[in-house]
Parts: sequence; C-alpha cells; structure tokens
Amino acid sequence: MHTVREITPADYSQLEDFLYHAVFVPDGEERPAHEIIFQPEIYVYVKNFGGADDSGVVAEIGGRLAGAAWARIIPAYGNLDDETPELAVSVLPEFRGRGIGTDLMRALFALLRKRGYARTSLSVQRKNPAVRFYQRLGYEIEKPDRTEHDDYIMVKKL
Repeated sequence: MHTVREITPADYSQLEDFLYHAVFVPDGEERPAHEIIFQPEIYVYVKNFGGADDSGVVAEIGGRLAGAAWARIIPAYGNLDDETPELAVSVLPEFRGRGIGTDLMRALFALLRKRGYARTSLSVQRKNPAVRFYQRLGYEIEKPDRTEHDDYIMVKKL
C-alpha cells in the first residue's frame, strides 16, 4: 500500500533519480547513462526545484519514495506560457503497475487547482505508451512539440 503526500524540501534531492526514470526508452533500446539528465534541456525539470511556481507530490511505500509528480513553469519542451505549469511524473520501475502514477497525478491536479492554476501541460514522445495514460487522465493533444523531437504537447484543463 502506498500513501501520497505533498513534496517537502527533504525530498527534492531525489527528484534527479525520478527525472532519470521518467526518460522514455523505446522497447529494445538500451537505457542511457544517468548523466543524460544533466543536459540543460532536461535538467531544467529539477534544477533549483522549490520556487514559488513549483508544486509536487510523492508516493511512499514503507518510508521509501516510490514515485513523484511535479509541475513548474519552466522553458522546457512542453511549455505553453508563463501561466501553465509543465508536469513531470515518474514511478520507480519496481513500483510500477500498482496505480501509483494515477494517484500521484490526481493528487498533483488537486494541488494545482488549489494553487489557482487553470491547466497543466506536458511533453511526451509520440511512441511512448504513456500518451494513452495521460489521455485517460484528461489530457488532450495540443500540438506537436516545437522542437525537432517527435513529441506531443498535451494539455489538461484543471
């Protein structure tokens, strides 16, 4: 059984590991080195997390963090404007398939609504099976990513 709670400063250091596990690796491809997260366009998702526009929740199992979902207004792949936080979610591989991701997302949506946000965005590779997960949670494909990547920008009204 897992519990979901708002993220605390003591949890921030673990966001790098969650960011690494959020990197999509297509079937049959080798997982990249952990250092991939330090590329500026990726690291922006966790760099100096804890600012006024940052929100997050974590899932715990037996005192260990099993997953995290966080949102921030950053110049990243899924950025729409200065009013829409971009969301990231990650569940450690050994804890997947237990509904943790869904619970994290719902808790983060509630937190974002409470903080007055009208919508949230994210960027996801078109081939990532998570596209269907996000659609089940109410995200809609807004447009293809503005970069050379083969991604969708998806938006959910809160």
